[in-house]
Amino acid sequence: MPDTAYYASLPRTRGAAAALLLDDLGRVLLVKPTYKEGWFLPGGVIEEGESPLAACIRECEEELGFVPRLDGLACVDWGPPREGVDAVNVFVFGGGITAEEVGGIRLPADELSDHVLVAPDKVAELAAPHIARRMAPSLRGLAEGRTVYLEDGYEPAFGPARSPGGGR
Repeated sequence: MPDTAYYASLPRTRGAAAALLLDDLGRVLLVKPTYKEGWFLPGGVIEEGESPLAACIRECEEELGFVPRLDGLACVDWGPPREGVDAVNVFVFGGGITAEEVGGIRLPADELSDHVLVAPDKVAELAAPHIARRMAPSLRGLAEGRTVYLEDGYEPAFGPARSPGGGR
């Protein structure tokens, strides 16, 4: 029988999942929330008992009106606690979006006000810094068919001098 008191005492980290969707020209799909500033990848919070992939699929269907083709996990980014908000693990799934799908996007008016396709090098002009920092490594992971690990949008140094998490 599990020790429920012990497990209840463990620290918690929140999770989010996002879709890095590229069109045929390599442009990135961004959405504009009504409840906060800036532009973001489609996605959102992982609900209790939900996998990151299931959350990404659910959020895309809710936000875009369809489930895009996803090709794999491009990036996992650990975000530190900020302004009273818990740490978060963000799972970025890469995939594609067709012109027909872009034309059929149906945004939920109470949640999103607009969408745009932008060149990857223009994301930083629209998105929050922690979103923009994640872009180049996520695109590289997608192109290389591997998952990139980040901490607050940056790739940590690995090796004998430093271990993950800052220990020596």
